[in-house]
Amino acid sequence: MENRVSIRKITEEDTDNIIKWRNSPDVNINFIYRRPLTREDHLSWLHNKVDKGEVAQFIIHSDELEKDVGSVYLRDIDYNYQKAEYGIFIGEETARGHGIGAAAGKLILEYGFEVLNLNRIFLRVFARNERAINSYKKAGFVYEGLFRQDVIIDGVKEDVVFMSILREDYEKSKV
Repeated sequence: MENRVSIRKITEEDTDNIIKWRNSPDVNINFIYRRPLTREDHLSWLHNKVDKGEVAQFIIHSDELEKDVGSVYLRDIDYNYQKAEYGIFIGEETARGHGIGAAAGKLILEYGFEVLNLNRIFLRVFARNERAINSYKKAGFVYEGLFRQDVIIDGVKEDVVFMSILREDYEKSKV
């Protein structure tokens, strides 16, 4: 499978897919915030974060699978310091492991640097999530550090890796 993907801005019509994807065990296990996502939670997020410009969220579409497969976003957009936090999830199991996440990551990085004029985009990921870390590297993120036992979820102490990409890294990657 090639990794040809596109992204489009999220709409209310995507709510059922977002809820299905975010609540699937394979996706939920990689989130710090694990409470089941409800329709009300998602619509509140859309209207209070996305609509107000604090979050730029997109739906990932796979050309090969001919369907929407997940979501990618920049959250807590800080226009003053020109930075935001990156997040992504591939909700469709058949879409995982094919480079779709890295391709979608490159598209939202382009949006973040070219449209939002950001200087730094960063992310947090569980250290155990090697597949995601490899995908982030392919998209251009670099390792910044490890926060040992940063969170405790259901009694399990989790190490969290911080990664980022700067505008200058992004510009070099375009050459």
